[in-house]
Amino acid sequence: MKKTEKAVIPAQATDSPEVLLKVTGLQKHFPITKGLIRRQVGAVKAVDGLDFDVRRGETLGIVGESGCGKSTMGRLITRLLEPTGGSIEFEGKDITHLGVGGMRPLRRDVQMIFQDPYGSLNPRHTVGTIVSAPFKLQKVTPEGGLKAEVQRLLSLVGLNPEHYNRYPHEFSGGQRQRIGIARALALKPKLVVADEPVSALDVSIQAQVVNLLDDLQQELGLTYVIIAHDLSVIRHVSDRIAVMYLGKIVELADNKSLYGAPMHPYTTALMSAVPVPDPRRRGAKSGRILLKGDVPSPISPPSGCRFHTRCWKATQICTTQEPPLLALKTGHQVACHHPENAPTRPRATSPCRARQRQWPNPRSNPSRQGRPRAPDAPTLPDLHPDPASPAPIQPRRRLRRGSGAEPRSLSRLPSSRTAPGPTPPPGGSQAVARHPAGAKGRQ
Repeated sequence: MKKTEKAVIPAQATDSPEVLLKVTGLQKHFPITKGLIRRQVGAVKAVDGLDFDVRRGETLGIVGESGCGKSTMGRLITRLLEPTGGSIEFEGKDITHLGVGGMRPLRRDVQMIFQDPYGSLNPRHTVGTIVSAPFKLQKVTPEGGLKAEVQRLLSLVGLNPEHYNRYPHEFSGGQRQRIGIARALALKPKLVVADEPVSALDVSIQAQVVNLLDDLQQELGLTYVIIAHDLSVIRHVSDRIAVMYLGKIVELADNKSLYGAPMHPYTTALMSAVPVPDPRRRGAKSGRILLKGDVPSPISPPSGCRFHTRCWKATQICTTQEPPLLALKTGHQVACHHPENAPTRPRATSPCRARQRQWPNPRSNPSRQGRPRAPDAPTLPDLHPDPASPAPIQPRRRLRRGSGAEPRSLSRLPSSRTAPGPTPPPGGSQAVARHPAGAKGRQ
């Protein structure tokens, strides 16, 4: 029972938010040379400034178009390629510029599953020699012998231990990928980078390999960085997903947020391209977004936002200013000037306005029921005014130039202060208004 409890401890430790890998400003530029002296005339900016971290025990999925730098990023964090700029920290230690001797002890903790199961295995070596190579390079002698440990790894990935003496050409594509997984798990690593592990396999074999990776993660407490084109596979295996475009991360979020409400237009276009296996939707209008134009060259990427040449929401600021990767929601980062499904910021309102919005009708407010009306409160005009009350002064109408109409005189308005008298003649209205004494004498 004690051994079983110890075996469960690594799986429980995977739920901790500890950062296992941290990447800051990672760059990789491949130089372009020309002439006899191999003078550099340019550079292919395969990876141009990546910032992300990988927590212990989680699965980070990387998606994007072909040529966006996914595989280059995987080789950089495993230090199979020398980065041009930036930093890579593994368990708090900077491994950016470590040499071969400095990286040798870390090879136990960082392993990679390559994309091509046909090219990643030496056809001249047997399966036993291929899987036992990490033990010989690290000078590690497993308990029970080397052959017994290799056969245990073969059975762990679903192969027959009797295949120890067979050659790679005797296996199918899915079986070769399982051999590559067994070799990556030989030294019990902490981080496994899988570069499109199921892209070259059939659909039925893909499901087997994906389920195998899930089972091994739960059993051994592994941390994955999975690179793939298939968004359905990434959705099934990933906890968080990073979307790359032309060497940069344009959106990084958890699985539910990214597939439920993507913010970057490029992510929205990718999600619309995923086929829905529903026969009832056959013939229905598709909501797929077709991007116009080609992917720009990484040799000379466009200024500002790199997606603005194909984006339907691009404005002037997108062509001049590069958007930073900002967190618009908890755990959801996006690099876009005009994000979609972004949360709106509430306006700052005064307490009075907030109270009015809460109680739009005074009668609906229970605290105001039964109270007398304020004396200075505005009242509705009476349709039948009292003749003893003074008549209100109406505003003078504005004349149009050249119309010839006269403004209505204030003397014609009915007033309760004077007794009603005869109606003045039409021509004497202005005289009465200007000279009240003369008007009294004529009466």
